Amino acid sequence: MSYRVVMIGAGGISRNHLDAIRQLGPERLTAVAVADPDGVRGRDVAAQYGLAYYPSYQEMIVQEKPDIAIIALPHHLHEECAVFCAAKGCHLLLEKPMANSSASCDAILAAVREAGVALMVGHTQHYLPANRQAKALIESGRLGKLVAIHDTRHKAYFEEERPRWFLEKEKAGGGILMNLGAHSIDKIQWLTGRRVTKVKAVLSYEAPIGNVEGSGVVLAETEGGIGAVIVQSGYAGVAKDETELIFTGGMARLVSRQGLWISSGGEYEPVEGDDAQGAESPFASQLYDLLDAIEHRSEPECSGEYAKSVIAVLEAVYRSQATGVEQVVD
Repeated sequence: MSYRVVMIGAGGISRNHLDAIRQLGPERLTAVAVADPDGVRGRDVAAQYGLAYYPSYQEMIVQEKPDIAIIALPHHLHEECAVFCAAKGCHLLLEKPMANSSASCDAILAAVREAGVALMVGHTQHYLPANRQAKALIESGRLGKLVAIHDTRHKAYFEEERPRWFLEKEKAGGGILMNLGAHSIDKIQWLTGRRVTKVKAVLSYEAPIGNVEGSGVVLAETEGGIGAVIVQSGYAGVAKDETELIFTGGMARLVSRQGLWISSGGEYEPVEGDDAQGAESPFASQLYDLLDAIEHRSEPECSGEYAKSVIAVLEAVYRSQATGVEQVVD
């Protein structure tokens, strides 16, 4: 069966989704339209991919009657848009973070249940080949028991080309921790198969623009007592995205978009394997997962309930910064 798909939001990430739709091919998915209030941006994406353009996603949903809506809007608009699309019978692929609050996540989940549609949240860390290798390594017990994780992510976050809404707490929900920290929390939970239960956070607010945090250090604890440290900076410096996994019998170095290296006591050595280099994009992989959920009436790997757990951790991070003390994740 082939499904008709619409794209809501024509920002940079929209091209990743539309390229992935092309990768699956028209026998599975066909993109038919894009909506964005910015006419220049929306029409540019529409022309590039041969789509109809709408300034209003509501009008697009009513006119096009799509099977699937991909939502890539500013975070504070996720709830309103997802609830509307679900009520019109659309299956949903919602960009992460799921929403700005657990309450908004609950509203989306309620709408999805009432409409009987599938919901997937775009936590693409699950579909990167090196990450899948790391998860398999943990589950194999090859290096013993996993006892600690050190996740570091640095990226110039306040560059001119970043849309301004990312730097407004009311719209984005937070800064680098809400945006990239969601990846780190998801990675820790998914790799370990355990939810984060406690956090202690120290954030900084030193950016020249906006009212969101520019860096953060988070000490997290998972179910079962695995400790994890997340360190992120959006200030000037060297870009970095690396996760160190510490076992009782060795260590692993994970660079999600490059590969996995392990050490049993000496220097790191690369892990080889068929899965090391994946031709399929993570955006295509998650579409396959969504289609499987639709056709088998099952929960996708990145379900709404799971994505809500990431938001609950982020809420605890911001509570910890505000209070100065460790917070239990609700």
